[in-house]
Order: sequence, then C-alpha cells, then structure tokens
Amino acid sequence: MSNLRRVLGGALLGAAALIPSAASAQELSAGDTAWMLTSTALVLFMTLPALALFYGGLVHARNVLSVFMHCVVIACVASVLWLMFGYSVAFTEGNALFGSLDKMFLSGVDNESLSGTIPETVFFMYQMTFAIITPALIVGAYVERIKFSAVLLFSTLWLIVVYFPVAHWVWGPGGWLFEMGVRDFAGGLVVHTTAGITAVVLAMLLRNRIGFPNEIKPPHQPGLVVMGAAMLWVGWFGFNAGSALAAGQGAGMAMTVTHLAAATATLVWMAIEWIRYGKPSMVGAVTGTIAGLATITPASGFVGPIGALIIGGAAAFVCYFATQWVKRSLRIDDSLDVFAVHGVGGMLGVLMTSFLAHPMFQGLGLAEGMTIAGHFAVQITGVVSVALFSLLATVVLAKLTDLAVGLRVSKEDELEGLDITSHGERAYDI
Repeated sequence: MSNLRRVLGGALLGAAALIPSAASAQELSAGDTAWMLTSTALVLFMTLPALALFYGGLVHARNVLSVFMHCVVIACVASVLWLMFGYSVAFTEGNALFGSLDKMFLSGVDNESLSGTIPETVFFMYQMTFAIITPALIVGAYVERIKFSAVLLFSTLWLIVVYFPVAHWVWGPGGWLFEMGVRDFAGGLVVHTTAGITAVVLAMLLRNRIGFPNEIKPPHQPGLVVMGAAMLWVGWFGFNAGSALAAGQGAGMAMTVTHLAAATATLVWMAIEWIRYGKPSMVGAVTGTIAGLATITPASGFVGPIGALIIGGAAAFVCYFATQWVKRSLRIDDSLDVFAVHGVGGMLGVLMTSFLAHPMFQGLGLAEGMTIAGHFAVQITGVVSVALFSLLATVVLAKLTDLAVGLRVSKEDELEGLDITSHGERAYDI
C-alpha cells in the first residue's frame, strides 16, 4: 500500500486517504500546512464553544452548565486518549480491524515526520478534533438526566471500543471498509452514524426525562442555539474542506457543496414548518442547517453543486420527519435529536454518495470499475456494519457503566437541575 491513497483518480484526497509516514516521498507544503492548521482550529471550535452553546440553549436553564461541562471534559478525555493510543489504533498499519500500537504517545514522530505534504503532528491534531466532537455529539441524547461520572466513564469506554476501531475500518491503512471501497469523505460513518446510533440506544436505556413529552419546556435560550449553530456552520468548513488535507481544488469544492447543502436544508426545513404550523421557527431553521451539514459530510469530497442541492433538500425532509417519528411515534427521548439529525443524516449522505458522485449530477466520478449499483451495495455494507457495531457496543458499555457508577441521577436531582446538584453552580443568578 502506498503512503498516499488516491481518491477519485487523484482529484481529491479524503481525510482517510492520507496514511501518515515519516518516509513520505512528498515534500512539506507551507500552503497545505497553513490550511490544515486553520482547519484543525475550526473543527475544535465546532465543539468548544459551538456545540456547547447549541446544546446549552436547547435545554432548561437549570442544566446549561452541565452541558458545557460535558463538552469540555469530553474534549479533554478524548485528547489524552488520542495521544496514548487512539491515533495509533486508527491510523497505523495493523490488520483489518485495528491499527498497531507503534505510535502510542506519538512514538517515532518528530518535527521531521510528514503525513503527505503536512507535518504528521498536524495530521495527528486534525484527526484528534474529530475524536473530540464525536462523543460530544452524543451529549444531546442524555442531557438533563445523566450522572456526570457516567458521562466520564461511558465516553472513555466508547472512544476505545467504538470510535478508534471504526476510524481504522473506514479511514485507516488496511481497514476492511476502506479496502472494500467505502467512501466517507469526512465522517458520515465514523462520526455521525456512530454518534447517532449510540445516542438513540442510550436514550432508550436511560429512559425518558420526567414529564416527557407533554411537560418538556421549549429551549430556554434560542439565542444561544442560533449562535451555536452559526459557529458550527463556519466550523464545518474545516470539518469537510479540511478533509481534503490540502489547500487545493478539492478543498474548494468541498467547502462550496458544504455551504450549499446547509443553505438548502435550512430553507426546506423552514418551509416544512411554515406549511405545517403557519410560522417558521428560528430553532427549526438552524436544526435544518445542522441536518444539511451532517448529510453532506460523507459526500462533500465526491459531489458537485447540483448534488449539494439534492442532498440539502433530502436532508431537511428526511431528518425532519425522523425527529417526529422518534419522539412522537416511538416516544424515545433523544432529547436534542442526535439520532434523527446526525445519525439519519450521516447514513443518508453515505448512501446518496453512490449516485450523486456520478458526472450526470456534476459529481466527480465513481471509483474505477465501479457501477452505481455496485457502489451502493458497498455503502450499504458500511452503514449496516457500523450501525450494528455501534448499537451492540453501546448496550454493553452502558450496562457496564450502570453497574460501575450508575447511569441516571435521582428524581430529586433531575427536578432540581444538574447544574447545582452535579456541579454546585448555576448558569444564571436571577
């Protein structure tokens, strides 16, 4: 296997397509390095503060700081685990399921080590930000009722058992889905499918919040929601365009389609609400934005502007009705719609890549020798395998966490609010 796996006949480089190696024949590119340093900061910005603000505005005022705490601490835990062995498991040669442990604590990586045309330390940091935001997304499913100790333990176990191996499957050298030809440019499977499936399973195991669904109040601060969503929109350019791993045409097209999909999904979600309820809501509109961003993520390196419009429209329609189905029909309290928006959106984007990559939709072409039907079968294999693994692993890890520290706070603590009962402070002193 060569150090640099070409995607789309060499036109674009996916986040997983770059296999880090100090012996790379490439030379350091200052332009690529500058773009990847910027992208790294943008993706970290997506978690801190963007996601924290977005989720914080959606919960009750008595639980805002608990959401902030979850996001901050998960970021710290993921960072340390990524250095210890996560990066090595995900992005070194090993077998079809796991990388080796050769680069634990960045062993063998120094200032001269390159990953393609950028320093390997930059690639390490960029991929770390993906490991940070993925378990942070899951926070939206269990807000307002989970023990803080359970958040720490479950997130740690989940990163080790789910995220690191799945990242290797899809993006790592020798990963079985990577070798099969699964295309996930920036995380439809690795980030959104794993987080979405885990979220809905955890929501079921934790059971619904007290008073769900009839007595659950609307978001306490829509302004925070809008600010967080706007920051996520900007940060997502680092998420998707950064996954080209170079400052070139691939990054430019990925940024373009990311923005177009988000804008389209926002308008379509707004229109659905306007037709159904007579008024378009701001929180609904930005939820559509996030749905469009999540759905374009796996396809962003393979589709063109027409594909982006189609994905944006489909994302809003499918994810909107998924939120209704999960909460109203199934009565599952996935509190902030992680499964319906991120999980469903990510899986939808993976599957739509199969035909929207075709030149008839301005796509950049299918893999050599691959038909639309054949690639669709490959993408389905990726979706089903990652979803089932995430489901089963979450059940086991949640049960272990429950046995070790317990999952849910007491009824009294839930009614009082996690800010004061878990952390001894309040977001607002009114």
